[in-house]
Amino acid sequence: MELKIHHVSKQFRDKDALGDVCLTLTPGVWGLLGANGAGKTTLMRIIAGILPPSRGDVLYNGIPIRTLGEEYREVFGYLPQEFGFPPEFTVREYLDYIAALKGLDERKSKRRIRELLERVSLSDAANKRIARLSGGMKRRVGIAQALLNDPEVLILDEPTAGLDPGERVRFRNLLSEFAHDRIVLISTHIVPDVEIGRAHV
Repeated sequence: MELKIHHVSKQFRDKDALGDVCLTLTPGVWGLLGANGAGKTTLMRIIAGILPPSRGDVLYNGIPIRTLGEEYREVFGYLPQEFGFPPEFTVREYLDYIAALKGLDERKSKRRIRELLERVSLSDAANKRIARLSGGMKRRVGIAQALLNDPEVLILDEPTAGLDPGERVRFRNLLSEFAHDRIVLISTHIVPDVEIGRAHV
């Protein structure tokens, strides 16, 4: 399994956001460390297939993701810095909704949602509206939705923003277990977030 960022550049009008980025990611936890404005989110959006590069390619197992299309999205999980949700949705309703959007089998998705709610410590909040949750709890909902399809490639943009120290530890333990045979890329300014097992920075 390999995700290759091959000479990727991105320009916005007259500004260079990324210049000739080359990375080869294999299973494990990888970290993008840098200050705000360094281009981390731009790179992640390109890897997610949301934003096209000005030059270069992102390849999954040797095939450009623009060619793979839906096949790539089926093995991909993404948590942006800010994720939207209908304000009237409860946690469980939102995860049901995302599972349906991802085309997951309804019976299997119900089981997967129960499992993830437990793993991110949200079982007791499953029937609460997301809009009424704390920032840290909302972030955990975002982590759960990114993991719904059991992705082979997981991209997390500032995943621990709003989490308290105890929640950060649980998150790192979850990722350490998850990344055993998967590619995980984290954008963060918090160094301990990528000090997980054999993390690469």
